[in-house]
Amino acid sequence: MTSDRVDAQVSPVGQFDILSKYEINRLTDDSRGPQYQIFRNCSLAVLNSGGYMDDGKELLEKYSDFDISVIPTERSVKLNVRNAPGIAFVDGKMIRGISEHLFSVLRDIIYVNSEITGDPRYDLVSAQGITDAVFHILRNAGTFDRSRSPRLVVCWGGHSISSEEYDYTKQVGYELALRHLDICTGCGPGAMKGPMKGATIGHAKQRDRHGQYLGITEPGIIAAEAPNPIVNQLVIMPDIEKRLEAFVRTGHGIVVFPGGAGTAEEILYLMGILLHEDNREQPFPVIFTGPASAADYFIRIDQFIASTLGEEARSRYQIIIDDPAEVARQMAAGIQAVKEYRKASGDAYYFNWKLKVSTEFQRPFIPTHQNMHDLALHTNQAPYLLAANLRRAFSGIVSGNVKNEGICNVQKNGPYQLRGDPGLMRSMDTLLASFAQQQRMKLPGKEYIPCYQISAD
Repeated sequence: MTSDRVDAQVSPVGQFDILSKYEINRLTDDSRGPQYQIFRNCSLAVLNSGGYMDDGKELLEKYSDFDISVIPTERSVKLNVRNAPGIAFVDGKMIRGISEHLFSVLRDIIYVNSEITGDPRYDLVSAQGITDAVFHILRNAGTFDRSRSPRLVVCWGGHSISSEEYDYTKQVGYELALRHLDICTGCGPGAMKGPMKGATIGHAKQRDRHGQYLGITEPGIIAAEAPNPIVNQLVIMPDIEKRLEAFVRTGHGIVVFPGGAGTAEEILYLMGILLHEDNREQPFPVIFTGPASAADYFIRIDQFIASTLGEEARSRYQIIIDDPAEVARQMAAGIQAVKEYRKASGDAYYFNWKLKVSTEFQRPFIPTHQNMHDLALHTNQAPYLLAANLRRAFSGIVSGNVKNEGICNVQKNGPYQLRGDPGLMRSMDTLLASFAQQQRMKLPGKEYIPCYQISAD
């Protein structure tokens, strides 16, 4: 064992404290079954929390000797880790928050495989069936509280942002928490950590000891965006599409900070859903915000949305630059409107059942070279369908940038080829080039080699 590697046994917290013999045996068997590699990779990512790395392939190669196994005990299970990243330990003992996240990995990976994917009761083809699966995964993770009024703000933004932008996200989180609002993010570093960090101070000042810091991730991205230690509820969804649906179903409003291709993917997903005619009357506050230095970033995002999805899409968000308190005031007012709408319509506060999410936004998109080439990137379709296809394109670019499978795919077969309407492709190329120039594709200090090529039909 080297100085940066630790062997340890970890005892459970929470729902794994007391298990039946059947549950113990099933966890032990399933953890070494077909899902073992996903379980191992997600566990390694959690243990590397705080590590300065955004390359899933690099992480897996660096800790190729890492191993994790489930050990049955009389009433529960323990986790045995070998050659784990030393950053997860203090004086040889695992940090409490990281051990909680580790058991969240066990819960979600094994639960989804045994209780959702393999259960014929869940129709993972229909829109309602997929939404039911998202609901049950979140409920199993204990994220719902029926007694809690709407107060969860989803914060999106990049993992690779400047120190000025990071400080701004903290200030927004602080202002949101002063108004008794909670934070949900993609749980990684950068704009996913900053709002949570700021909110801890705001909640402390308000003596709000029940602040929720919900992190939602998925197996493909977790290695590049390891959960930050402030997350007190971690949920690992099966894929990016269910992760995105979990955000919009549980959140009561969304704040978007500067980011790269992943943030653009999230924006396009959200715009596509809000553009559906069934959602036009539903209040859903969306605010794009950043410091004064990020004004040009949001001008480019706004121009891209206008040129691709039209003015109706622009009407579904507001842009507030360099004013954290105003962001929080507008979000609090928007969430009050959400509360009144949910109350009047009889919808749950903790899960937005009435939001229409069509199957174009639910079915997993596998970014193979053929699938990326075949995307319908043209304006001769309904705006929400164009948003769905643009979302898939950006999802593929995220995969090629940071996900192990995508990186290997691009190394083997060359850059993804994206083709479409000339005007649309020019807008997309301009936006992506600006992300690369501003070092939003990879962490600063790393050379970015595009994983895509854009051309017009």
